[in-house]
Amino acid sequence: MTEYSEAFKASMVKKLMVPGGPTATALSIRSGIPQPTLSRWLRGAREESMPQSKPPVRRARRPEEWGPEEKLALLTQAEGLSGEELGELLRREGVHEADLAEWRSAALVALGPRPKTPAGSGEARRVRELERELLRKDKALAETAALLVLKKKVQEYWGDEDDSTKKETDK
Repeated sequence: MTEYSEAFKASMVKKLMVPGGPTATALSIRSGIPQPTLSRWLRGAREESMPQSKPPVRRARRPEEWGPEEKLALLTQAEGLSGEELGELLRREGVHEADLAEWRSAALVALGPRPKTPAGSGEARRVRELERELLRKDKALAETAALLVLKKKVQEYWGDEDDSTKKETDK
């Protein structure tokens, strides 16, 4: 078993902790140090730097379970954070960065300026014309349907007109 100095271990851990730095496997290949050893050093360094009383672990929730107030609160907490700080917050809350970006864009759209459409604009006038035409056609369709129903009822009650007129003229 090979003994490594504390300074060497610290330099390897530092390389592993750099945001966007190499993984333990990649560093293992480059340095010749076994990956489990590097992972153990990294885990030990993280445990030393963390306080003994860990914050309570929350049950991970799906993004659909978050309410609007909670989403907004997380967006304000995440504002201005980057790198490790942002990653730590997202891990603690159980949210992916893509969800945070989606919530941010939805908030910006909701809070952004609304397009003003004057009542006399061409689009609004066209919509009103189409609605009037649709209403007129609906009324005409209802009237036609009512006439067809009445025609069928008259035929059932009086029978076919051609049959009755032929009988009277034959007499």
